[in-house]
Amino acid sequence: MAARRFDARAGAALSAPAVCAIAGAGFDTFPELSGLTISLDSTQAVIDRERSNRTLVRGWLYGICALVAAMVVVGGATRLTDSGLSITEWELLIGIVPPLSEADWQIAFDKYKQLPEYRLVNEGMSLAQFQFIYWWEWAHRLLGRIIGVAFIVPLVWFWVAGRIEPKLKLRLLLLLAMGALQGAVGWWMVRSGLVDRVDVSQYRLAVHLTLAAVIFAYALWIARGLAVHSDERADRVLHGLAPTMVVVTGLQIFAGALVAGLDAGLAFNTWPRMDGALWPDGLLVQEPAWRNFFENPKTVQFVHRLIAYGLVLLVLVNWVSSRSRSNGETHRRRGLVLLALVLVQAVLGVVTLIWQVPIGWALAHQATAFALLGFAVAHWRALRGSYPAVTGLRVAG
Repeated sequence: MAARRFDARAGAALSAPAVCAIAGAGFDTFPELSGLTISLDSTQAVIDRERSNRTLVRGWLYGICALVAAMVVVGGATRLTDSGLSITEWELLIGIVPPLSEADWQIAFDKYKQLPEYRLVNEGMSLAQFQFIYWWEWAHRLLGRIIGVAFIVPLVWFWVAGRIEPKLKLRLLLLLAMGALQGAVGWWMVRSGLVDRVDVSQYRLAVHLTLAAVIFAYALWIARGLAVHSDERADRVLHGLAPTMVVVTGLQIFAGALVAGLDAGLAFNTWPRMDGALWPDGLLVQEPAWRNFFENPKTVQFVHRLIAYGLVLLVLVNWVSSRSRSNGETHRRRGLVLLALVLVQAVLGVVTLIWQVPIGWALAHQATAFALLGFAVAHWRALRGSYPAVTGLRVAG
């Protein structure tokens, strides 16, 4: 809805119903208007309240995005340290409390000893070594619970206080449902490694990480929709490139999860050649052929490389387009930042591969992927502009 102009000349006043008719907003959104005559000052107060509400909700959603990004990094560390199967049960409330005594630790350790991962990979590990992997998984789950509380409690407060715009309510409930689904997917992933495997399914790991990326991107999309953006116009090319960059970045995150799930980064540690060639052999050795793209470590890593090359090219085209098509200085700056991020991400990926996945470089690679995704989403949202104002009111100068 385009903003409607309220011409509040000196001495002019409108009744509350008249203003609401102009604005298209009901009294349930702005109850303080009921029975009032609206002057210039009170109209400005309504506008200021809407801006304040948007600032509060936007800041809250930024915090959620930061927590999700932190959880992704901790989840990456959990995977890299092979800690994900150390807690064999899912207890929503009781599970918050870790083992507190030697006896409690021994009970948890005995449960882990029943898993194939212990018998085939970690047999003979000490209690201290078990505690190390336990704490990583416990921290990952704790962050998930913190995110749930950090989302639900403010959501209820904003809702009851009337600070959430009507059009945002369904979007935020969808975000809540996605968060609940993510918790279920996380346990579904862990269960895949409790029987007949020594690690979790790469399919389920990829779903888990990709859903985290979707939650992160959607929360940021809503938050940036509540921000004020420049009025600079962008041509159709930039409008087409923006969502494409988001989708390809998400696809690359999915492919990266498959690489992690198969430990594919621990092999073929050369670049730009792979197994001695730019286009290696043995990419389609499994039958049916589609399985190679999900289960053949060589093919999965090669696809990850190809998507990376495509993403760098795509962001480069976006940068050139933003500079050459008179799209405005703001769009040019965003194009440059995106280019810098994708180049840093590519360098981190190459270094991580060549050095055989050192944990610090691998986590930096994963974190930068989410930074790139976040900035690509913010760029796309900025091209679309802010959500229409609920009041639609503007005071004439």
